[in-house]
Amino acid sequence: MNKPSLRSKILWLLRKHREGLDLGGIQAALGVKHRDRSRLLEEIKFLEAEKLVRGLKGRFRLPQASGLVRGRFVSSRRGFGFVSPDSGGEDVFVPARFAPGVLQGDEVEVLTTENGRFGKPEGRIVRVLKKERRTILGIYKERSGSPFIQAFDSPSPEDIPLRSRGRPAPEPGMIVEADRLSMAVSRLYGRPQDPGVDTRVIIRRFGLEPRFADDALAETASIPDTPGPEDLVGRRDFRDWPTVTIDGEKAQDFDDAVSVARRDGGGFLLGVHIADVSHYVRPGTAVDREAAGRGTSVYFPDLTLPMLPEKLSNDLCSLRPAVPRLTVSVLMEIDPKGGMGRTEFLPSVIRTAARMTYTSVFGILEGDAKQRAAYSRLVPDFLLMRDLARVLREKRLAEGSLDFDLVEPELVYEGGKLREVAAAERNEAHRLIEEFMVAANVAVASLFTEKRVPAVYRVHPAPAAADLEKLRELLGHFGFALPQADEIRSRDLQDVLEKAKGRLEEKFVSVRVLRAMKLAVYSNENVGHYGLAKKNYTHFTSPIRRYPDLVVHRILKSLLAKRKPESKDLAAVALHASERERNADDAERALLEWRILRFLKERLGEEFTGTVVDVTRAGLVVELDDYFVEGLLPFPALRGDQDVRPAGRRRRGSKRRKSFDPGDRIRVILAACDPVFQRMTFVPAADEETRA
Repeated sequence: MNKPSLRSKILWLLRKHREGLDLGGIQAALGVKHRDRSRLLEEIKFLEAEKLVRGLKGRFRLPQASGLVRGRFVSSRRGFGFVSPDSGGEDVFVPARFAPGVLQGDEVEVLTTENGRFGKPEGRIVRVLKKERRTILGIYKERSGSPFIQAFDSPSPEDIPLRSRGRPAPEPGMIVEADRLSMAVSRLYGRPQDPGVDTRVIIRRFGLEPRFADDALAETASIPDTPGPEDLVGRRDFRDWPTVTIDGEKAQDFDDAVSVARRDGGGFLLGVHIADVSHYVRPGTAVDREAAGRGTSVYFPDLTLPMLPEKLSNDLCSLRPAVPRLTVSVLMEIDPKGGMGRTEFLPSVIRTAARMTYTSVFGILEGDAKQRAAYSRLVPDFLLMRDLARVLREKRLAEGSLDFDLVEPELVYEGGKLREVAAAERNEAHRLIEEFMVAANVAVASLFTEKRVPAVYRVHPAPAAADLEKLRELLGHFGFALPQADEIRSRDLQDVLEKAKGRLEEKFVSVRVLRAMKLAVYSNENVGHYGLAKKNYTHFTSPIRRYPDLVVHRILKSLLAKRKPESKDLAAVALHASERERNADDAERALLEWRILRFLKERLGEEFTGTVVDVTRAGLVVELDDYFVEGLLPFPALRGDQDVRPAGRRRRGSKRRKSFDPGDRIRVILAACDPVFQRMTFVPAADEETRA
């Protein structure tokens, strides 16, 4: 056989077998003798580099017949990933074993089958087109004297071989960074338990920037320390209207303030005053480029990475008490039943009367004598605010708005050491501010819609029918009835949330409803906000920490001044802001979980109570009460249940017929804990082993 003839035969054969053939199939179909097998393999390798792709189960296919999809790879912490196709459509599930060497954000080609094991597109990475990151972060290892790295953002469990240890050489167990081109260690971070390593690693891993560019800092330094008379021209003066900020005890940037008055006839006048960041951060400046690139501030337990330099975020734009601050105000006339009347938007200047905390305001609302005495002149305003907030909330819920009241974890330190993972307190003061901010955001978005002004909206698409059907089936096992999936409205889901309150499964139900939702994102197309049951919604109230809010301020001020707004690709702004928001959320959660798991690692062998939140092929995913983290209880750990088969929505052991459902309460023992890779493994408590 000559080589061109054999290559032609291989190509001809694969055109006939569009589903692909493995090496043995090609050899048999072409009648290649065993002595020529090495030559056949040589030709296939040549064609694989030029024309063929290796598919699932080792099958070779021609690209035009293989279902190749291009897209961006997204890694999951559970050991698999997805490819979001560039052309749109459903994400492609990629098992860990089919994504060797691929990292979060890489542009890839994936060979797909339409119906994988879960009835959805499934595939295998066949080529990395563009590496999103030039470096790999992970744990340094050595085997037989050779260097390897266990990468953080690769779904594959396989360690990646390195060519060089670099200088200085790391020790096994250290966190290192390796260059993806040279495959040599380029930076050492230290051991995972060393002070500050976790924060530095998370900042690097998620592409965050702890420092501002010199030109941005120079621009900021040149801004006068206080507003001058020229800055007040054309602004409404509200310095004599009692106005307050209400934030958490640790807050440093105060970008929203509120004031209220009683109207004749029993209604309300609500003033929401937002820091006029757009007055200081002009389009095209170095500070604007920094803010746009960051997209959002990032909040870690002991560190904030602000979107704006500190002089702006914590001083000039922060609505600090007793000093004049430039704002953009929304004045809303609201009737006794929560109906919105006349609304006015205007540049303004305020001077807040006090920097209030949620704790102090809640104390006033609850009748705390000490707090009421300390803020006696403001007490009537806070009581009026409470009345207004209750009216607004009642109307919002009646319209079908979802009201998630999920508790978030808060790390409690003592002497620099984590002592407790507590539930962050939420009270009526939090809900009061939330209602006022929602009202202002709706008012601004409604103005944009009325005036047909191109803008950035905060949108929340309706859930997919398939996800609602799964939710309906799941909640039915807890006695919560929902209509057919195509008839479910947000009001129906809110009814479920209300009925679940006070029950043991309240948190589980809330999380399941939330997970059935699509993500809220920024968009230049207004498709409404499903969760809030609002046709018009945007983000206007936090321009210090969210770039879309700053863009919204610029659009609003241009509209008020009857100027043409700046030329900016709003679709690109919205997409980038959505990506940066998700990245910041992931970074905040990753550091939080790292520290929680490091805290729990000291309690190996102890018993915990939790809830089964998912049932996978590997075992039960259990969330621990009071710690807000999940781990795996493998099926083999359940004695008598080594052979587990699916049985509808549950998993049932074939020997002792145990069954487990999402929502089940369970007691487990912590058997293994890896804080860096955020993995926990449980075994059942003694009485769980015998539970039928």
